[in-house]
Amino acid sequence: MTKAEIVAIIAGKTGVEKVAVQATVESFMNAVKASLAKGDNVYLRGFGSFIVKKRAEKTGRNISKNTTIIIPAHKIPAFKPAKTFVNDVKKHVK
Repeated sequence: MTKAEIVAIIAGKTGVEKVAVQATVESFMNAVKASLAKGDNVYLRGFGSFIVKKRAEKTGRNISKNTTIIIPAHKIPAFKPAKTFVNDVKKHVK
């Protein structure tokens, strides 16, 4: 599903214009990105959590040059679904 499809579904269910829904969805995504960029997690009860995970430094290989490289410690965004979210998906996907 794409962002445009999400906007169309929300606009259809709420009767709000697609332009307004698009702006709302964009604002939501920007707020989540800004929060994660600051290192703050976003918790949405019943849906899940957008969290910042820390990855430790590790050794990797550049196979084209056959050399060892050090991948520095870094942070990455991640999503952890709520238990109710997981259970709903399990019920409907078979």
